[in-house]
Amino acid sequence: MADNTFWIAALTGGTAVLASWVTSRGNTRAARIQADTAALAQRVERLRDSRRTAYLDLIEQTHSMGELYWEVAAVQRTGEAERRPALLDELAERERDEYGRMRRCVRVVELEGPEAAAAAANALQKATGPFHRALGAMRSGEPDAPQRFHDAFRPFWQALTEFVDAAKTALRQPPSGRS
Repeated sequence: MADNTFWIAALTGGTAVLASWVTSRGNTRAARIQADTAALAQRVERLRDSRRTAYLDLIEQTHSMGELYWEVAAVQRTGEAERRPALLDELAERERDEYGRMRRCVRVVELEGPEAAAAAANALQKATGPFHRALGAMRSGEPDAPQRFHDAFRPFWQALTEFVDAAKTALRQPPSGRS
């Protein structure tokens, strides 16, 4: 009977050690999985926040350019003929500066992604081209330039709407393929 007691005690002790090792290993693995999951969630949230900031900056800059374009249209409609060239020159300089800020915002969106938002940002930036060309033509005195300038508003605001839609979609979807 003493021999059986020894073997039972050894088996019980071995089982306890093995169970402790398995539990410890499982707890370690669970902790690692939990830490990896938390780190991934933080990266996803940081990426979403940086994208949101980039998208909002571009939207804000687009509205700033829109306000400038409205000023150009107002000068063209109501500006005094003798002051109009100087005012248009001043607005053209401001347009150049605003465009530079917009281009920077577009580059940040290209960096942040995803591709659909970057493509919509590029389309939005390209929608400023007709304004720029028409403003140059107005400064040169081309008679149809004010109408071309006016005609550029609808595609410009449509491009902004399409960018906002792409940005909303990007913010709703979990980022993929980035770490």
